[in-house]
Amino acid sequence: MTTNDMKEKIHQGRNVKRFREMMGIKQDALAIDLGDDWNQQKVSLLEQKETIDDDLLQQISGALKVPVEAIKNFDEEAALTNIQNNYDGAVINAGPTINYHCTFNPFDKIVELYEALVKSEKEKVEMLQKMLDEKK
Repeated sequence: MTTNDMKEKIHQGRNVKRFREMMGIKQDALAIDLGDDWNQQKVSLLEQKETIDDDLLQQISGALKVPVEAIKNFDEEAALTNIQNNYDGAVINAGPTINYHCTFNPFDKIVELYEALVKSEKEKVEMLQKMLDEKK
């Protein structure tokens, strides 16, 4: 498969949805982050678009705190293939060599990520509360 074939298969709108869902962000919340002219329906339509303008991608990546390149280049099929090629059969040493001697504790990394997500969500709640208070 050529690089051009891979780029054609990448659906940027679906990637926005994947990253939004991984971050636990609802379409309504993303719409608020994107500005006054956005709503849940518009975010839903955006997630159906195969390609998204670079300026809008930049804005979305800022709202999701994800690099633009991740949205542009993430290919779920390629990621799954990579995982399968590197981990299937590893238990019986049929697959490639895997470094079992991690220099970090994976659970610590999960906790670290979770804490960062919680902090981000708290900041969003505070921002939304401030916006509600200003409208009163």
